[in-house]
Amino acid sequence: MDIEHRQAEIIDHFVKQAEVMDGASLAALVLEATSHPSLFAFSEILASPNVRKLEGSRYSLTLDLLRLFAYGTWNDYRSNSGGLPALLPDQVRKLKQLTVLTLAETKKVLLYDQLMQEIDVSNVRELEDFLINECMYAGIVRGKLDQLRRCFEVQFAAGRDLRPEQLNNMIQTLSNWLGTSDNLLQSIQEKIKWADAMSEADKRHHKEIEDRVEDVKKSLKADLDLRGHEEMMYSEVGGLMDYEEDRARPKRRRHPVP
Repeated sequence: MDIEHRQAEIIDHFVKQAEVMDGASLAALVLEATSHPSLFAFSEILASPNVRKLEGSRYSLTLDLLRLFAYGTWNDYRSNSGGLPALLPDQVRKLKQLTVLTLAETKKVLLYDQLMQEIDVSNVRELEDFLINECMYAGIVRGKLDQLRRCFEVQFAAGRDLRPEQLNNMIQTLSNWLGTSDNLLQSIQEKIKWADAMSEADKRHHKEIEDRVEDVKKSLKADLDLRGHEEMMYSEVGGLMDYEEDRARPKRRRHPVP
């Protein structure tokens, strides 16, 4: 099962659970979701009406934590750890995985030094183990470890939840793309019409040439037939005249031989 299908099933499970929970049970559900080893998208859970009701309640920090897992990184947590609940080991691993995904969204070559700083590991061996065991084996990224260049070349990365401000940018990008596609489609259609018109014109021209050739053939045939007929008439008249001349010419008498 691919990661997108697996994600969809897990998200659907947590969203349905959130619909019938509130308060402490809902906070426990958020804890379970942010610790789940195969869940890397949280915006649908965050959009649940019951989850939004945590805002301003005694469990509002749970809502902040869920927002962090939806949009934030490990450095974001470290910068605000005093205002957020302490993380369990599974949550720490999950947030570091999400941090790698965030970096892979904008760069296809991730330097080891930057990665070690972003996910707070102390050496290359620990970093490579994390990338292999916690990221590539989990199916959230694919790529190549380049020890010589000290970098990770990203070939695939699962997408993260879009921040609200990113959604507007994406809508604008898609709108621009749609406009460009419409213009391109119109241009292609015009070229097709021009090509069709040229094809029809070529067919008409070809037909005109064929008709002219056929007319010339008919004209030549008629001319040859006429000449043949005239030659035959001349031949018959010439023969008749020769015959008449022979008849009109006086015949010699033959004298008897003594």
